[in-house]
Amino acid sequence: MNRLILKSAAVAFGSVAVSLLLTLIIVPALGFPISRTIWLTSTVCPLALAWIASATTFWQSERLKSAHRELARAHAQLAAAHRRLSEKASRDDMTGMLNRESFLAALDGSRRKSDRGALLIIDADHFKKINDSFGHLTGDDALLLIAAAIERGVRSGDVLGRIGGEEFAAFLTGATEQEAKRIAERIRREVELIRFRPVDERTVPLTVSIGGTTCGEGIGVSDLMRAADRRLYEAKHRGRNLAILDRDVPEAA
Repeated sequence: MNRLILKSAAVAFGSVAVSLLLTLIIVPALGFPISRTIWLTSTVCPLALAWIASATTFWQSERLKSAHRELARAHAQLAAAHRRLSEKASRDDMTGMLNRESFLAALDGSRRKSDRGALLIIDADHFKKINDSFGHLTGDDALLLIAAAIERGVRSGDVLGRIGGEEFAAFLTGATEQEAKRIAERIRREVELIRFRPVDERTVPLTVSIGGTTCGEGIGVSDLMRAADRRLYEAKHRGRNLAILDRDVPEAA
């Protein structure tokens, strides 16, 4: 407010100065004497009119600036809320990993950026037995422990998702066959080391079976998923708590 008054005063006094200067030039040139009335008119009228007009103009300008700032702030808050909602919609509520749709989209995007990589599908062994024996809430606790173990097993930058009830997936960007085998085994071991005690201090073993495949350039997401699923089925069939990987899926024609 003080700034607005000072600006209005500056404009008003400037207007008075210009008015007096014109009066001193024009009135004598017309052959009239400069009377008290002329002095008052040349001073009071521009002072009052300029002050009121400039104050109104500056006030409206400040309101517009304030409205613009509020609009920009609201837009930033809306954009942030939209990002949070988009992020939340892409995540599994329980584990915080990408949900199935978002994982497949991220997998497709990663495949476009990298010529190499490996896909792992990780399935919790005998998980229905845990749910049936201890209830779904205890089963959720077990899934959270498994998810944390998977996160410990992968590298920074790898893409993780929960793609089913007790099924997870990891895309190991740029990984070679040997790297993928090491990471799959590390995940399997991290889960096996979990000491899960849902009731009465009795330890319930947690294990996972892992099927995976490394891939070359131009391989579609569906082909990768099918290849990894085949290896997962093989791991389950051979007794579970295993990690089995394919060699490269043949490149698309």
